[in-house]
Amino acid sequence: MSKKPEIRTPAAPGVMQKITGFFTELMRKYLPDPFVFAIGLTLLTFVLAFAIQHQSPIDAVVNWGNGFWDLLAFTTQMAVILAAGFVLANSPVVDRLLDRIVANVHTPKAAIVVATLVGGFGSYLNWGFGLVIGGVVARKLATEIKGIHYPLIIASAYSGFTMYGLGLSATIPLTIATPGHPLEGSMGLIGLGETIFSPPMIVTAVVVMATLPILNAALHPKPGQPVRELDPALFAGTEKGPVNDDFSEDTIANKLNKSRALSMIIGLVGILYVVLHMVQGGKVDLNLINFIILFLGIILMGNPISYVTKLNEGIKTVSGIILQFPFYAGIMAIMAGSGLVLTISGWFVNVATAQTLPFWGLISSFVINFFAPSGGGHWVIQGPFMIEAAHTLGASIPQTAMSVMLGNAWNDLIQPFWILPALALSKLKLKDIMGYTVVMMFWVGLIYIVSILAWGFLG
Repeated sequence: MSKKPEIRTPAAPGVMQKITGFFTELMRKYLPDPFVFAIGLTLLTFVLAFAIQHQSPIDAVVNWGNGFWDLLAFTTQMAVILAAGFVLANSPVVDRLLDRIVANVHTPKAAIVVATLVGGFGSYLNWGFGLVIGGVVARKLATEIKGIHYPLIIASAYSGFTMYGLGLSATIPLTIATPGHPLEGSMGLIGLGETIFSPPMIVTAVVVMATLPILNAALHPKPGQPVRELDPALFAGTEKGPVNDDFSEDTIANKLNKSRALSMIIGLVGILYVVLHMVQGGKVDLNLINFIILFLGIILMGNPISYVTKLNEGIKTVSGIILQFPFYAGIMAIMAGSGLVLTISGWFVNVATAQTLPFWGLISSFVINFFAPSGGGHWVIQGPFMIEAAHTLGASIPQTAMSVMLGNAWNDLIQPFWILPALALSKLKLKDIMGYTVVMMFWVGLIYIVSILAWGFLG
C-alpha cells in the first residue's frame, strides 16, 4: 500500500506575530499614501486651529500660505543629504564592506538583527547616512538570503533611525550647544556632555541598540508561516546596467568624465576645507555634514561620471520629500501662528513637576511631531515654551531639551514623512511596513519613558 502524503498545516502564529498581524492588517485597510496623509494632517490642523484656538479661517489660511516655503532651504539640505548619502552608501568601498557583512549572515532572523544594527549605528553617526545605508543593506540581505520577510527587514532597518535622537547628528542638542542659537539668552549654552553624552543618554542608546534587534527578530514569521520575499522584478533594469554609449568613446571629453585624478583632487580640496573649518573652531552643522558626505562620495566613487550616474539613482529617494515637506512647513506655520503648540504643550506642562516635566515634554513632543516632523523646526516652536516651563518649575534644562529630542525621534518611527526614503529604496508601500514600525514604536517608547523618568527623579 502506498503511503499517503503527509499534510502539513501552517505553523500557528506566536504572540508577536499576532500583534504585528493585527497592526499590519489595520494599516493595510486604513493607512493612505504619505502624501494623502500630509493633506489630511493639513486639514486636521486647520480644524484644530478653528476649534481650539478660535482662529479665523482667513488667518489660518494666510499663516499656512506664508509658511509654506519657510523651510525651503532645509528641504534642499534634506534632499542633498539623502541623495549624496545614497551615493556614499553605494560607493564601491562601502558596497564591498556591506557585501562582506552580508556574506556572513545565513538566516532570516540574523539578517533582521544585522539590518537593525546597521541602520541604528548609521543613524547614530548621521541620520541621513543611516536612513540610506540601512535600506541598502536590508535590500542586499533580502536578495541573498532565502526566507526573509521583505517588509519586516525594511522596517527593521528603518527602526534604527530612532538612534539619531541620541546620536552625533541630534538636531536639538547640537543646536543648543552652538553659540548664538536662538534661545541662548534664556538657557545659555548646553554642552553635549549634558545631553547626548550624559551617562543616562549613553545607557539609553546602549539599551535601544541591544534590545531593538532582538524585538525585530522576534517579529519574523515562524517556520511554516507565509513570508513575502523580495521580488526581483521590482528592481529589474535598475542594478548595474550597461555603460552608456555616450561615455564609451575614446574622446578627450570622456577621458575627463572618467578621470580619477579630477575626482581625487576636488575631493581632497573638499576634505581639506573640512579640516581647516574644524581647526578654526567652525561649527558642525547640516551644511558641513552634507559637505563631508558629498566630497567623500566623490573620492570613493572614483570618477566624476560614476558619481553623477549613481546620484541620478539617489535622486529618486527624495521626490516625496520635495513634494511633502512644504506641506509640513505649512502645518508648522498654522501650529505656531495659532498658538496650538503652546496649547498642546500647556496641557501637559500644567500637570508637571520639576521631576516630571521632561516626561511630559517627551509625550507632548511625540504628539507635536505628527504636525512638525523636523527636529529643528519642532524646537523653534516648542522649545521656548518648554524652557520657560523648566525655569518656572526649577526643572533641568538639559533633561527638558533632550525630552523634546527623544519625543521627536520616538514619533519618527511612525511618521510617514521620514519613512519615505525607505519606501523609495525598497519600492514598498507605507502600509506594507507601518504595522511593524508601530510595534517597534511601543517598545522604543517604553525605553524612552523609563529613561526620562529615571533621569528626572534620580538626577
